Amino acid sequence: MIRYFLVIAFVVSLTSCKKHKAEKQAKEDDKIIQKYISDNKLNATATGSGLYYVISTQGTGVNPSIGSNVTVAYSGYFTDGSTFDESNSAGIAFDLSSVIKGWQEGIPYFKKGGKGILLIPSALGYGVSGNGGVPPNSVLIFNIQLLDVK
Repeated sequence: MIRYFLVIAFVVSLTSCKKHKAEKQAKEDDKIIQKYISDNKLNATATGSGLYYVISTQGTGVNPSIGSNVTVAYSGYFTDGSTFDESNSAGIAFDLSSVIKGWQEGIPYFKKGGKGILLIPSALGYGVSGNGGVPPNSVLIFNIQLLDVK
């Protein structure tokens, strides 16, 4: 019985520690994003999840939903300006449900034909694991153009 309580206490302790680290990282990411917004004089909108977006061209088509197939031309870079990924001008097509959470949440703010910027905290990007050329806990910036919605 004592062993059971020790296991429970250990699990609660680990969960609390992970939550604290995630909250600390979210605050750090927000600080980085706020500085980037200020330094670049952007008029960004916060969504409440940590994501910020800027719509430079609204577009005239429909807004996608999580179940949409979209075609997006984009460039992805870090706050220091170095590019880690980009498409060609024809963009890439994908199911919105199959990409990082920052795109799942952010792209539906744009209408077909819209252009803008997504400022994505690490938790909505590649998180603590990173991915390929993206280090763990990286804030990501994307210039996007929503070319098509199906």
